[in-house]
This record gives sequence, structure tokens and C-alpha cells, in this order.
Amino acid sequence: MAVNALGAENLARASAAAGAVMVQFSTDYVFAGDATEPYPEDAPLAPASAYGRTKAEGERRARLAHPDGTIVLRTAWLYGEHGGNFVRTMVRLYREHGRLTVVDDQHGQPTFTRDLAEQTMRMLATGLRSGTLHGTASGATTWHGFACAIVENLGGDTATVEPTDSARFARPARRPAHSVLGHDGWARIGLNPMRPWRVALDEAMAEGMFG
Repeated sequence: MAVNALGAENLARASAAAGAVMVQFSTDYVFAGDATEPYPEDAPLAPASAYGRTKAEGERRARLAHPDGTIVLRTAWLYGEHGGNFVRTMVRLYREHGRLTVVDDQHGQPTFTRDLAEQTMRMLATGLRSGTLHGTASGATTWHGFACAIVENLGGDTATVEPTDSARFARPARRPAHSVLGHDGWARIGLNPMRPWRVALDEAMAEGMFG
């Protein structure tokens, strides 16, 4: 709560005082995760975890503190050159063991952090000062599908990637089964959505940033 909600509110107040636009990066976890279609930007919020609830509260507080200068940009399934992420973990495990077991009942949009950064800059260049957008790659897959693409890019056999369900990897915090976000908002500000997730993944891995 201190970081995700109060922190967002404090930054929004500081942005308002400075006359600056604030981009509040949020998450798919603000939704229930039980939909069958992509969540539109104006879908009702129904977070099912403490993380989702505090991020939703951060959206609310930031908008209240700086209504004319807060852009909420929701993203999900991030990976990139820096820090720990799914791609780096799968590359390491596959090289160590030659096999993977990955859940196939959670759907989402793997999103390259460089693409998100570039889309954020294009968004700000339009002059937008407030609103809600979804900053995820186009298309969708499961964690298993994501892992298969990673193994393919390593020259491996996807038959070595075993699908399983979330019950096998139960965690204390509930994970959304459906984290696919809709992108209709980009057309309203004259921009295209971000490129397909597989195209971005192929490029990122070709650059050798995951070892």
C-alpha cells in the first residue's frame, strides 16, 4: 500500500505542483482475471490479490490527486534486458535441464520492456495528458506457449516443454487465469497498438540479451 497506492498519490501531487504529466504504470491484476475476451480500458476493476488491490488504489489516488495530468498505463508479463524475468529464467532452466514444465491455463501478453518504453514516448508525444491505456503486446498466449517460443528460439524441441495446470504450481497469491488486455484506446489518440509479442520476443532473443 505504501508504494503502490500512497506512493502513486504522492508522485501525482508532485506532478500536479510541477505542471507535469504523470504516467502511472499499472497492471492486469486490477481485473478479476476470469474474462473470456480482452479487458477493455474501461472494464470494471475487481482485483483478487493484495497486489491488485493496492495497484487499483494507486490508480484511483493518482487520478484524484492530479485528474488533468495522470495517464494510467496498464501492462503485464514484462521481460527485458535487465533484472529477473520469465525469459531469462526459462533460458537458464532449459540449458540446465533440457526440459521444462510450464502452466498452460494462464493467458496473457508477453511484453518487451523496450517496446513499452518506446510506446510510452510515442504516447506522450501526442500531447495526451490524462486517460487510461493498455501497454501490452498484441496477440496472446499462455505461459506454456511463451516457453515454447523461447525454446524454439534457442534451437530446441518444443516437445520437451511439458504443459501443466496452475494447481501444480500453487502460490499463496492468486494468479489471474486471463490477463489479456484490449487496445482500443490507442486508435483514439492516433497510435497503433504495440507489435505482436512473438515478433518482439524473436528480436530480443536474437540480440543475445538473455545469455
